[in-house]
Amino acid sequence: MAGRRVVHISVAEMKSYYLYSEWCSWLCSVAEDEIMHQDIVPLCAADIQEQLKRRFAYLSGGRGQDGSPVITFPDYPAFSEIPDKEFQSVMTYLTSIPSLQDAGIGFILVIDRRQDKWTSVKASVLRIAASFPANLQLVLVLRPTGFFQRTLSEIAFKFNRDDFKMKVPVIMLSSVPELHGYIDKSQLTEDLGGTLDYCHSRWLCHRTAIESFALMVKQTAQMLQSFGTELAETELPNDVQSTSSVLSTHTEKKDKAKEDLQLAQKEGQRLLESLREPLAESTAHSVNQDQLDSQATVQRLLAQLNETEAAFHEFWAKHQQKLEQCLQLRHFEQGFREVKATLDTASQKIATFTDIGNSLAHVEHLLRSLASFEEKSSVAVERARALAQQGQQLIENKHYAVDSIHPKCEELQHLCHQFATEIGSRRALLSKSQELHRLLETSMKWCDEGIYLLASQPVDKCQSQDGAEAALQEIEKFLETGEENKIQELSKIYKEYETILNPDLLDHVQKVFQKQESMQEMFHRRQASLKKLAAKQTRPVQPVAPRPEALTKSPCPSPGSWRGSENSGPEGSALRRGPYRRAKSEMSENRQGRDSSTGDEEEGLAILRRHVMNELLDTERAYVEELLSVLEGYAAEMENPLMTHLISTGLHNKKDVLFGNMEEIYHFHNRVFLRELERCTDCPELVGRCFLERMEDFQIYEKYCQNKPRSESLWRQCSTCPFFQECQKKLDHKLSLDSYLLKPVQRITKYQLLLKEMLKYSRNCEGAEDLQEALSSILGILKAVNDSMHLIAITGYDGNLSDLGKLLMQGSFSVWTDHKKGHTKVKELARFKPMQRHLFLHEKAVLFCKKREENGEGYEKAPSYSYKQSLNMTAVGITENVKGDAKKFEIWYNAREEVYIVQAPTPEIKAAWVNEIRKVLTSQLQACREASQHRTLEQSHSLPLPAPSSTSPSGGNSRHVKKLEERKTDPLSLEGYVSSSLPKPPEKGKGWSKTSHSLEVPEDEGGWSSAEEPINSSDAEEDGGVGPKKLVPGKYTVVLDDEKGGPDTLAMRSGDVVEVVEEGAEGLWYVRDLSSGQEGWVPAGSLSALLGTSGSAQCLSSSESSPGSAVLSNSSSCSEGCPAPFSDLQG
Repeated sequence: MAGRRVVHISVAEMKSYYLYSEWCSWLCSVAEDEIMHQDIVPLCAADIQEQLKRRFAYLSGGRGQDGSPVITFPDYPAFSEIPDKEFQSVMTYLTSIPSLQDAGIGFILVIDRRQDKWTSVKASVLRIAASFPANLQLVLVLRPTGFFQRTLSEIAFKFNRDDFKMKVPVIMLSSVPELHGYIDKSQLTEDLGGTLDYCHSRWLCHRTAIESFALMVKQTAQMLQSFGTELAETELPNDVQSTSSVLSTHTEKKDKAKEDLQLAQKEGQRLLESLREPLAESTAHSVNQDQLDSQATVQRLLAQLNETEAAFHEFWAKHQQKLEQCLQLRHFEQGFREVKATLDTASQKIATFTDIGNSLAHVEHLLRSLASFEEKSSVAVERARALAQQGQQLIENKHYAVDSIHPKCEELQHLCHQFATEIGSRRALLSKSQELHRLLETSMKWCDEGIYLLASQPVDKCQSQDGAEAALQEIEKFLETGEENKIQELSKIYKEYETILNPDLLDHVQKVFQKQESMQEMFHRRQASLKKLAAKQTRPVQPVAPRPEALTKSPCPSPGSWRGSENSGPEGSALRRGPYRRAKSEMSENRQGRDSSTGDEEEGLAILRRHVMNELLDTERAYVEELLSVLEGYAAEMENPLMTHLISTGLHNKKDVLFGNMEEIYHFHNRVFLRELERCTDCPELVGRCFLERMEDFQIYEKYCQNKPRSESLWRQCSTCPFFQECQKKLDHKLSLDSYLLKPVQRITKYQLLLKEMLKYSRNCEGAEDLQEALSSILGILKAVNDSMHLIAITGYDGNLSDLGKLLMQGSFSVWTDHKKGHTKVKELARFKPMQRHLFLHEKAVLFCKKREENGEGYEKAPSYSYKQSLNMTAVGITENVKGDAKKFEIWYNAREEVYIVQAPTPEIKAAWVNEIRKVLTSQLQACREASQHRTLEQSHSLPLPAPSSTSPSGGNSRHVKKLEERKTDPLSLEGYVSSSLPKPPEKGKGWSKTSHSLEVPEDEGGWSSAEEPINSSDAEEDGGVGPKKLVPGKYTVVLDDEKGGPDTLAMRSGDVVEVVEEGAEGLWYVRDLSSGQEGWVPAGSLSALLGTSGSAQCLSSSESSPGSAVLSNSSSCSEGCPAPFSDLQG
């Protein structure tokens, strides 16, 4: 069978089994032979109970003189009516009751027919003689007592004697006393004149009970024999669970067999007491032989049951021991497999620990990791040792599988020793590496301190003798410390640390030694310079009085005067040359000092960069270790079944809420970012490239920060949970979990500080630009994280915020409304009562929300924002300046039908928002122009240019058509529109750029259609947008306020809609105001064409077939023909 093996039975167990089997067989045979001695299928009293109750024949228990059993046939009038089958069954049953020995002597039949007729007597005797199944010794017949019947019987018996010839004699008795001559009175019942106590109902009850008990004993014996065979033939499983199941099943069956055995014993005892009851009641009571035989039979059965029980217990004890030893073996084997797999995995993992570290901090980190790994693996090692000890105990207890246990114990001991050896070897290598790195770092630190010492010595003070001597003393004192801090012999290092010197570490050792040599050389040069300065003596200078005439001349002497002085003698020449040479020498030394100072300054900056890099690496490693401790000590333990009872119901299935994506952050830093930072150890100024290459990966912090409020809330609810206290105790953390959950937020903000420090010391280095870009990117990520934290606090918005595009800016403002639609009082109130609104500027919409401060602690105290309104950016325009306040600007919607006056906290914030909105509108305008040009090209290739269908009021239609035909398809220039810096507020009345216009699609009544509209810009526009606009029939929107209004000039406000009537000179158009009906001249540059049937100014609609370009003025807009729905902004 699969999964099982046959276990050979020991000799002792085999003997026990055969002994037990023999007892069961004997018990079964006793139950059959002792009760019913029949070769055929035995009859039981219960089977013929009704026939026996008729009492036409009974076995009283009496015996003849030679011990022959006596069967009595009492007077039974209906004897002839008894069916032959029933009569035969009763005869067979009664003759089977005596023992085989008594039955072999032969039976004595007593036929009582004293009250019967002769004819019945004859028939009865003949019937009995014909169907009696056993041996007969004697037949005694009590003939009828009536005179006539007795006389008749005598005569008939004499004449019919031949009819009664049988194998045994038949004796006709006339009276009972004659019967006593053949059978003693004590062996006859009272109805035959005897003294034998016989009760037929009691006899029948006892016979039924005895036979039932015998059947119970037989069944019990068969059950025990079958169970013993099953136990002996059991094949033991190979796994713990199956072995436990077999042991449990066999134990249950054993208990059931024992119960049946005990029940049979109790039944036998009760039956034996019932058989002895008459004798117990009266000592004078006589017991017949059948009763004695019944008692003996029951006693033998009980004795046999007791012997069988003892054999059963002995056999079961051995079988149970075998099963228990098998279960112990299976537990041992399972533990061995698990421990071996764990230790093999640990050994394989140790084999992967080939890194010996690239710095002291890294080596210490590796040592801590090794110690942590050893501590975690110690559980498996201790279990292996305990398992080996358990195996030895099994061997001492004479387990049947000693040959299998002993090799496994030896292998476990070998695995423990091997693991300890590998850990020790690994620790020794890391200790060597730690020792070498400590020596290298000590040497590097000594070099850095030396360079710092050289850089800190002021050159000007060293020019004096005292200053030079003081500097020399500092240098000599510092060099004395080199004996214990610097690398003495490189060859000695090679020899001592040969086992760990890989190419990288060897290169590092050489660089440190080279740096040490270079630093010492710098010290020697400085010492030489200082010694010269210290040894320099101040020479006395003899004053020479100048000539009187020289005092009145120019400070620069003439060549003649120099020549005259040169001829004054050698002494004067020497005096003149001495100061000149000293000055030249001092100038040369000062120049060397300055060069040395510059080199020292660069070296000092390099030291500072290295300090910042070390801090970045040390804090990064500590950060990774803290994340790992939280994930292993808290997050993993939440799934540990042994800790489940400590976790409150509120924490179930909330691991992702509590820890967010901390595991993702850990894997990024541990597997990627930390390793890349370590590669920049020797070139800290290049660390900016590291950040830039992984900037997209830092987006994972946005997800973590967005989940932080939920995590904070869950922590506040469950902070007192015993689970957290137990985990904190195991980790030996001084701070609770919430402090560690804040680490990622603190870390992402720490990077920008470290980058600023690194950038400060790397201004003239190779990676300065990358550092600046990395700093800007990190600040951008922080801004995005901050914005997203505000964005997720918006409530009440029905749509998907991601559909609005990227969040560009967000902030709080005071907002006034000034709408053309609505009640007058509301409009007037809105002008004086500002609303506090938090605005969210997206690429496609601007959202107005009401800020609501929340009560609570931590993140729960953070504000939420109730959504009030959103404006589609395609229908938005802005006015940069509002009279009277430099912090205000206007956001208007749908041709100023809705106007929002927004007041920023500072002018700078206002300028930033205006600039950002301008960029959005510019990008939309550019996209619209590109789309229009694409459609224009398609139309120009597919449709001929139609003739105009209407004329202008001035009759210049032909000229207008000519102008249209001359236009080109080049796009309008965006120069002067997009600004890379925050724009200064424009001068009053001036726009963002030079004006330009787009051709409109006239309304139906104007006679212009989209198919007739040429999509070209004017030549003037192509040349830079200079020149007057040309008349195009249709409606226009006013984009520049002009409220002065001359005699013939029409006063206008931005957003008014007018219709062109006539084109005038000097860039003036004659228009009609559609709202008031007034007419007048207006500058063409103040108008912008409406596209199609749109009612908004400067519409850039993708639904129209005719494209255009919008005028960019002090009030700028890009809107669609169908504005978004608008609701009241009042909170």
